[in-house]
Amino acid sequence: MSTKQKTIKQEVSLKGVGLHTGKQATVTFKPADDNHGYVFQRVDIEGKPTIKADCDLVIDTSRGTTLEQNGARVHTTEHLLAAAYGLEIDNLLIEIDGPEVPILDGSAHFFVQALQDAGIVDQETEKDYFVVDENLTYEDLERETEMLAVPQDEFRLTVMVDYNSKVLGTQHAHMYHLGEFKGEISKCRTFVFLRELEYLAKNNLIKGGDLDNAIVLVDKVMPQEKLDELAELLNKPKVEVKGIGVLNNVDLHFQNEPARHKLLDIVGDLALVGKPIKGHILAARPGHKGNVDFAKLIKKEIKKRQHKAPKFDLNKEAVYDINGIEKILPHRYPMLLVDKIIELSDKHVVGVKNVTMNEHFFQGHFPGAPVMPGVLQIEAMAQTGGILALNTVEDPENYLTYFLKIDKVRFKRKVVPGDTLVFCLELTAPIRRGICNMSAKAYVGEHLVAEGELMAQIIKEDK
Repeated sequence: MSTKQKTIKQEVSLKGVGLHTGKQATVTFKPADDNHGYVFQRVDIEGKPTIKADCDLVIDTSRGTTLEQNGARVHTTEHLLAAAYGLEIDNLLIEIDGPEVPILDGSAHFFVQALQDAGIVDQETEKDYFVVDENLTYEDLERETEMLAVPQDEFRLTVMVDYNSKVLGTQHAHMYHLGEFKGEISKCRTFVFLRELEYLAKNNLIKGGDLDNAIVLVDKVMPQEKLDELAELLNKPKVEVKGIGVLNNVDLHFQNEPARHKLLDIVGDLALVGKPIKGHILAARPGHKGNVDFAKLIKKEIKKRQHKAPKFDLNKEAVYDINGIEKILPHRYPMLLVDKIIELSDKHVVGVKNVTMNEHFFQGHFPGAPVMPGVLQIEAMAQTGGILALNTVEDPENYLTYFLKIDKVRFKRKVVPGDTLVFCLELTAPIRRGICNMSAKAYVGEHLVAEGELMAQIIKEDK
């Protein structure tokens, strides 16, 4: 299965009315570049402001998920985002000419259909997964919501809903992998209890509400005069309930369709994390607030990991020891600053430098309080990256790497004698015309000590 990022081949539009605002809007999905993510654009507002699909930008979760950025809002984003995430699409520009995503039939089905009609295509960059490697827990005592993420090699969801209702009862739903989303989850519609619907309609909170865009559950018999009043509120000629059940006897796609829709909502809200997830999410009595809070918890863990060293086995056999490095790189003492290479692929490299008091630079660089110069840390990164670049040619000893640009360099803490520096560099784009773009990080123990972005060019040596 491809792990490349995905977008759509061509733009596609669909339109409808917003559930809460009652306003018509046209949504146009457009292809987007690698690492773009999901971004909404309010084309009906002056300046056409953009709104990133980011859990930190959520301002309301009362009856849907609302985002705000750059002075603009977009309401009810969850079904649209669930469709994109469920189809494993990573990058989209989503133009909308109104304040709210159309509710359509209350599911993600028509969004899925539109995106598939547009064609889904692979991009050049690999997906950047958030991999759950230890349990993450969330609890909201007031709403009795519990969520748990546990390690799993793909995205899996298990949901339980319990509303103390004779109609809904306790329901469970599961999705073992995203390949099930289209057929098993995307058609599942939102639902509401009849007792809630009357309040919402009378208080003008569902201006676009219609019996065609939600499942209405009836958990107690209501007098016919009340039903007639509700029919008038919803501009329907007749509303019927045959006992306790579903209003107008709507046929459910699945017996547990309400639970499956809650699962759909979780998919859409977790799309706000900004990365595809590998892990098993278990949720009890979920809602938009809990979903978004859990997304924020995951995002916080992602940020924490950015400053935490990956686990490297420094004792395993080297890919290149110092003798092997000298056959590839032209550097020699005192400017050869990499002792060994412990990992090497066509996309990444990991190198090691043991910092000792015998380094020549400590004689003049703070000899009373020795600190490795930051510029030499960058040079060591560059040499490690040079090995990654030269690994792409058949006769590396006949080539040199020259660095063209060093950008966004940050030093997080000092490096002193006795430290073991581990350099980890990854290609950020395919090599073209000998140009290599790399992200670089340097670690000591569990701590990130330096990072930057490097650009180098591979040039054949004239002899």
